[in-house]
Amino acid sequence: MTKTVLITGASSGIGRATALYFQKQGWNVAATMRSPDREISKANGLANLDRVILLKLDVTDPSTIAEAVTETITRFGAIDVLVNNAGYGMLGAFEASTSEQIQRQFNTNVFGLMETTRAILPHFRERKCGVVVNVASIGGRVAFPLYSLYHATKWAIEGFSESLQHELLAFNIRVKIIEPGPIKTDFYERSADRSSNPDFPEYDDFSDRVLTKMNKIGTTGSPAEVVAKTIYGASTDNSWKLRYPTDPLAKQLLFLRKLLPDFLFTKIVRQSTNV
Repeated sequence: MTKTVLITGASSGIGRATALYFQKQGWNVAATMRSPDREISKANGLANLDRVILLKLDVTDPSTIAEAVTETITRFGAIDVLVNNAGYGMLGAFEASTSEQIQRQFNTNVFGLMETTRAILPHFRERKCGVVVNVASIGGRVAFPLYSLYHATKWAIEGFSESLQHELLAFNIRVKIIEPGPIKTDFYERSADRSSNPDFPEYDDFSDRVLTKMNKIGTTGSPAEVVAKTIYGASTDNSWKLRYPTDPLAKQLLFLRKLLPDFLFTKIVRQSTNV
């Protein structure tokens, strides 16, 4: 029987690459996004592929989450894997961030992920199987300057996922955490937001210097397909393994974070980010 995956944030980057990869492996794919009409209009878009449906899903709108889950089950009979990928990065000095920016960052990256997970758990429990794949980041275990809000959300996903795996063990529902390092996607452009507050010019020089360095690191990262393959592997390995670093730099940084004392790792971070 053909298996089915539902992916959030599938319009670009890691989400799109994951939809393409699962489709090539013969899976049914529910590729969800906030504006599926834009994807449908593309001549070579996901809508033209066999076994792929495009659905509207805004993780900050619970009604669209419920509708997408129901429509996927109606079309394909069941869902085997949920990939919580939708998210973006709020970059800049914390003090210069607005309350609205802080709320939006958590609404999308944390609360939206939780709502989507909660919407699908009854289906997984009824079937006594399922895999929840949460796309976090090395930023869920390693921190860099000017990413305080983004890091806060990704650390939240790490803790949420690690606890959730215990709760779902009796129902044969696996939880996986995907931890990409710098990936060549639009994260540093379309999928990122930057705090800009004229009341805090004191941070401008620091922000320009650090973000220029961070953006440069992002352009040398691994392609999104590397993450897609890791997601597929985590979804199909039938193990209870929790964490999956995706690329060489992610594996290296997480190893150093585990190996080195705080003062030494902090020194490396500051040197590498022009602090």
